[in-house]
Amino acid sequence: MTTSDLTRLFNPESIVVVGASEKPGSLGNWVVKNLLEHSDFDGALHLVNPKRNVIEGITALPDVASLPAPVDVAIVAVPASHVLAALEECGGRNVSFALVLTSGFAETGDSGTADQHKIGDIARRTGMRVIGPNCPGLCNIVDNIGMTFSPSFRNDRSVGPIGLATHGGGLGRNMLQAGARGAGVSLWASLGNAADLDVPDVIEYFSSDPRISVIATLLEGIADGPALIRALRTAAAAAKPVVTLKVGRSDYGARAVQSHTAAIAGSAVVNSAVLQQLGVVEVDDTDELMDVAWLLSRAQPAPSTRVAIWGASGGALSLCADHVGQAGLTLAELHDDTVHRLTALLPSFASTVNPVDITAAAIADSSIEQRSLEILAEDPGVDVILAPLALDYGERTAGTAHSIAAVQKLVAVPIVPIWMSDVHGKGYEILADAGFCSPRGLSKGVLAVARWAEYGRWRAAETSSPGPAPLAVEPERDERELSNSVATEPEAKAWLSEHGVTVPRGFTVHDDKGVRTAMNDLRAPVVAKVVSTDLAHKTDVGGVVVGLQDAESACRAREDILAAVAAEAPEASVRGILIEEMITGDSVEMIVGVHRDPVFGHLITVGAGGVFVELLNDTARHLVPLDRTTASKLIESLRMYPILTGIRGGATYDVDALADLLVSVSDCVSAHRSSIEEIDLNPVVVRPAGSSGPGAVALDALVVTTTSAKSRA
Repeated sequence: MTTSDLTRLFNPESIVVVGASEKPGSLGNWVVKNLLEHSDFDGALHLVNPKRNVIEGITALPDVASLPAPVDVAIVAVPASHVLAALEECGGRNVSFALVLTSGFAETGDSGTADQHKIGDIARRTGMRVIGPNCPGLCNIVDNIGMTFSPSFRNDRSVGPIGLATHGGGLGRNMLQAGARGAGVSLWASLGNAADLDVPDVIEYFSSDPRISVIATLLEGIADGPALIRALRTAAAAAKPVVTLKVGRSDYGARAVQSHTAAIAGSAVVNSAVLQQLGVVEVDDTDELMDVAWLLSRAQPAPSTRVAIWGASGGALSLCADHVGQAGLTLAELHDDTVHRLTALLPSFASTVNPVDITAAAIADSSIEQRSLEILAEDPGVDVILAPLALDYGERTAGTAHSIAAVQKLVAVPIVPIWMSDVHGKGYEILADAGFCSPRGLSKGVLAVARWAEYGRWRAAETSSPGPAPLAVEPERDERELSNSVATEPEAKAWLSEHGVTVPRGFTVHDDKGVRTAMNDLRAPVVAKVVSTDLAHKTDVGGVVVGLQDAESACRAREDILAAVAAEAPEASVRGILIEEMITGDSVEMIVGVHRDPVFGHLITVGAGGVFVELLNDTARHLVPLDRTTASKLIESLRMYPILTGIRGGATYDVDALADLLVSVSDCVSAHRSSIEEIDLNPVVVRPAGSSGPGAVALDALVVTTTSAKSRA
């Protein structure tokens, strides 16, 4: 075993508690009690306390150096000022893993951050892997080993197929306590400030653990984008869905995260785009996290999810159907045989189409519930059944819960009971004991199914046509490193054109003679633009004149531009005037861009341009590189896609050409990724399908290299 294998972290054969204590209520005391009184740990347990000879009946050692042999896990529960020394001792004694429970590091400011960096240095130097600091520890629920100071460990031990990896401890415990409503967890690791081991390391381990079928994570920050990408791809290859709640998606939340664990919150838009690309189901709260993780552990979703609704409250069924429709889900069309069997079973006033309303007749004949639900679950056109329970009727609802549990044992189709009542009676407990994590309300239940279906669609698409692996964030320097040769618009366009991006024909001129020569070679109308490395927004300083029909007007435009720029931006360096053909006729304006994200690397963006930019705020992002199939899917994901394909009988536009342009831009970045910081093509005009000439043209271009970005900074 190497310390990159976390088996002995979660299943240690030997443990040392550094800072073990008999003082009631102390961290060191709770750790010892959880291991001795509430765990089934039968390995070697060592306690270190220089001031005590015996703790809880066990002989205590004065220091880690006195250990009789190396151990698998050290649980460090000493004051922050003693943590570094304790870790040095552990590393020197060949301890494999350390859990640092102590707070007072990066979350406290610069001094704490410096000490936290030293923890990482100790881990790298000694090879000992560290969880924490500022974490509650680790809980192995399936083997009942509590390496934690939490007083709740003895109570929160509902075992199930979910692996839980979190930064925060309180919210992690909150999710662990979802076991009270049927969501069982096998393993939980809270990484705290993650000075060494982080959530991606745990995801990779969970991907290989056969006891875990779904991975649930709570992220307060993403420090290592490539590591997270690798871990998520590993989980996908193992067919283990990952459900994530990312904290810090608003400015308020990001600031709170900083004060909590000093995590890097990152860009919420970028984080969501990357997570979606890698098949992660991103959720909005802890209830939703466990609802979705539980449902994914019940069954893998079909690519197209057909929903059946079953129950005894007509109002609840109708309201549930509303939620299904609003979520974009599809109600299943029941087969004729299913309808006939239900009609024969249920009273004449019942509904035997979807939703299936068995009515209050079940009060008089409880067998109706189980038999009708079983018939519905046997319909081959049903992928999931929602069973809204509008109220608690005591023993009657308990009977319904027994029926749901009995049918689920017989059928593969997942049944999702939705508990709508504020009264949690015996029926609620029966469902939880049977392993049903009943969503608490129709909106939550339907949302869980929608997320479940979303993963099914991603899984089907990824299996049929997986995209290329993302580029590394910090690649080795390549031989084709760019200089400042793309600093101006004409230079950037020339470079992009060499890589397959279509741009308008044009020439950079410096006098009237140059203007006339250019006009002889170009087709009017043309546009004249100032060429400068200092003017990102040329129109703001009078640096653009459009609709020029002849050489005389173009010459005048050159003079006007030079005069306007001299007046509005006298310090700007002017390198000439670009005379360029205008693209006329019907078209749709788009934006295409690339930027280097500090966490994940280069992402490409496509979206609505022109007047639609502010109106629609419609963009889609993807890690570079893109292949042709992925580029097309990215365009199709835009809300404005129907405009491109001919809404209400309108013109259809050359979507294929736009996809080709995206791939060309992606290839540019792939070939020169050491050098590219940003590419901005705005606008890109997409012309009607079948038009003569190019279907997608970049009218303006900005390329920012690493060199130029550093010089600007």
